[in-house]
Amino acid sequence: MEPVASAREAHDLVIAGGRVIDPESGLDAVRHVGIQDGTVVAISEDPLEGSATVDAAGLVVAPGFVDLHAHGQDPASNRYQAMDGVTTALELEIGAFPVDRWYARRGGASLINYGVSVSHQAARIRALGSAFARGNANGTFSLGESADDTLYRAASDEEIARLRQLMVRGLRDGGIGLGFGVSYTPGATHRERLQMFQGAAEYEAPAFIHLRSAAAFRRGGALAPFQEVIANAAVTGAPLHIVHMNSTAGARAEEALAMIRGARERGIDVTTEAYPYTASASLIQSPLFDGWDGRPREAYRALQWVDTGERLTAETFALYRRQGGWVIMHGRSEGINEWIVGQPDVIAASDGIPFSQGRAHPRGAGTFARILGHYTRDRGVLSLMDALNKMTLLPARRIESIVPEMTRKGRVRVGSDADLTIFDPQRIIDRATYDAPDQYSAGIEHVLVGGTFVVRDGALVEGVQPGRPLRGRYLQQE
Repeated sequence: MEPVASAREAHDLVIAGGRVIDPESGLDAVRHVGIQDGTVVAISEDPLEGSATVDAAGLVVAPGFVDLHAHGQDPASNRYQAMDGVTTALELEIGAFPVDRWYARRGGASLINYGVSVSHQAARIRALGSAFARGNANGTFSLGESADDTLYRAASDEEIARLRQLMVRGLRDGGIGLGFGVSYTPGATHRERLQMFQGAAEYEAPAFIHLRSAAAFRRGGALAPFQEVIANAAVTGAPLHIVHMNSTAGARAEEALAMIRGARERGIDVTTEAYPYTASASLIQSPLFDGWDGRPREAYRALQWVDTGERLTAETFALYRRQGGWVIMHGRSEGINEWIVGQPDVIAASDGIPFSQGRAHPRGAGTFARILGHYTRDRGVLSLMDALNKMTLLPARRIESIVPEMTRKGRVRVGSDADLTIFDPQRIIDRATYDAPDQYSAGIEHVLVGGTFVVRDGALVEGVQPGRPLRGRYLQQE
């Protein structure tokens, strides 16, 4: 039976007459939602009284969207995220180290909720003795060959032991699991990676993995990286989350997802995610681009320089690789992309990169509206309930074992945090493009974080910072 508040009982805010969709309970009906002190306290068929009321007739009232893979952790990126319906944006793939310094720099408040994993890459540079890493609080996603030889050198037994100690320290500083950009640390051996999985298992901490490139396996092909990490999870018991399977599996996506599902059916804790675009992005100075100098000249046309929007040549590739910066990589099939987006058990996550002078990959501004507008409404590859489940409940559940607060997010229920996204299902659509990525999504009418509006009547609310840090549970055990 749904909790009902008396019509005479006033609330701080009432969301009146919206179509409330809650993936956890399956509720999909017109209801009135009462909010008090940042918490949902009533969901009623009958009208409620409140100090303020928002008319949500014709709009969907959904849990705020949870993005597990957001590299944009700055105020500019947060604005685009909020306008795309995101109420929690986490940097879990690459992470940061030292974790406590990363949180301290953010001052305890933000437009939306935030958090970070422990960066294997950044901790590894420190464990292997790089002077560059001293004092680094940004992870190493911005690093490539500039991090001397530590990305390419195999670690000694002593260094692996030191690295494991640093990773544990990061968990005790509040890190949300362990982040592994394996493609960015080509020097990490099988033994090192297995020991890191063992550490994750010991703390029951999710391991967020950017798979090694298929090229690293020679004849293994696109499925070999999936086999490697699933095997590590199976023998250690570590919870595993494979990031952006759309960009790593490519044409073998159906087989890769079948492997993940098969592992899950056999008791292995493994999940995956995807973003709804056919182009990826990375840093041109990273190890991902090692060996590109010998490619055919036409291959460079698939690369687009983020700062200018230009397509690259062999000459500009060499120039920008020395300079460093973000590059977009075009080339995946839309048919495969649509199939992956349409899978209800593949979490929606943006992999959005930071905005620099209005330039970025459009996924940082439009991922969630694109799934709801283009793929759900227009293409019909998902039901609205399944689409919302992928961007709210599934990501919340993925991390609630290490972040207990997530049991109050990703839902619209009595007792949940009032992190809500209210949108027009007929108008919602992404507007960011590769050439003009700095465009807010349309159709997101209201977004609340902890009961405070960050978007109201389709526009950002200035001067508010209701977002709060989310930390892993081991912080509380010190």
